[in-house]
Amino acid sequence: MSAIQIKFPALTLKAGPQAFARIRDTGLRPADVGILPGAAGGPKALGIQGLDLALFGDWLPRAPRERALIGASIGSWRFASACLPNAAQGIRRLGELYTEQRFAKGVSMAEVSRSCSRMLDELLDGQDSHILSNPHYRLNVMVVKSLGLLAHDRRGALGLGLSSVIGNNLLGRPRLAKHFERVILHDARLPPPLAALNDFPSRYLHLDTSNLRHALLASGSIPMVMEGVRDIPGAGAGTYRDGGLLDYHLDLPYSGSDVVLYPHFTDKVIPGWFDKGLPWRRADITRLQNVLLLAPSREYLARLPHGKLPDRKDFSRYLGDDAGRERYWHKAMDESRRLGDEFLELVDNDRLDAQLQAL
Repeated sequence: MSAIQIKFPALTLKAGPQAFARIRDTGLRPADVGILPGAAGGPKALGIQGLDLALFGDWLPRAPRERALIGASIGSWRFASACLPNAAQGIRRLGELYTEQRFAKGVSMAEVSRSCSRMLDELLDGQDSHILSNPHYRLNVMVVKSLGLLAHDRRGALGLGLSSVIGNNLLGRPRLAKHFERVILHDARLPPPLAALNDFPSRYLHLDTSNLRHALLASGSIPMVMEGVRDIPGAGAGTYRDGGLLDYHLDLPYSGSDVVLYPHFTDKVIPGWFDKGLPWRRADITRLQNVLLLAPSREYLARLPHGKLPDRKDFSRYLGDDAGRERYWHKAMDESRRLGDEFLELVDNDRLDAQLQAL
């Protein structure tokens, strides 16, 4: 299936002040990139698969170096896939496994968790140690430890806990400290390249083969959709859930002078999952000075089936028609090659700055 042939830009490119000035003056080389964030977003990852393939399968390997990959939820799964022995193969395998998931109406949280655990087992296929010894990439997995009622998976208690979270978040994002503790499980060879995290209680822990799968599963465990992951080895007793609850689009204080290359689903950075419906809740641009964000353009999205990237609502939209959903998701993955092709064309011809906007 060929990619859509279109004349308008498929990509929106936005840069923080320092990244903007750097690219305007000297362009962008793969050696400039030291950090890549990967946001929470579920099946939206399938809609930018072509961008991941261009980055990890072509452009970044042109200048091998140590790079930190910081992922929440599906972002951590994308990056774990890229850390497998064949990055492009791993990224494609994630897309196939995710697309093949099927859920009946009324599926329980336990069933979804079991399905995702099986998917993770098939994706990693016994190659956990390679992810943690990858010569170039250092994986960081964002999770949250759930406090109070959020530590339960009983729908009643969990629902009450989430209602309290929503109310407190409306009063102020810092109040989420009552409900969550941020935990970053990271490659033992490199501390996360972040300045001090003072917004929420935060802990750093080393990834190893005993906790990698627990961390990845927890990082994607959405409340009321999946069960929390209990007692991650090395993290202590507790219930651990989706890192996107606190750090939806990874509005984090990135340190150092490297470019933070951000392949993203959208052209904006929303701090937390509970901020999705709060347009006044914006990212802190002082944290994003070196970020270059790559996202599908509005024109590109408008020409996709349903005018959007795949998302979790498609499981309901196509309830009883899994084959139709799978065709739609495969179409989105096929078309996403346009995103990767356009990025490579822009950087190879030193035209990136022509489409660059301020973040």
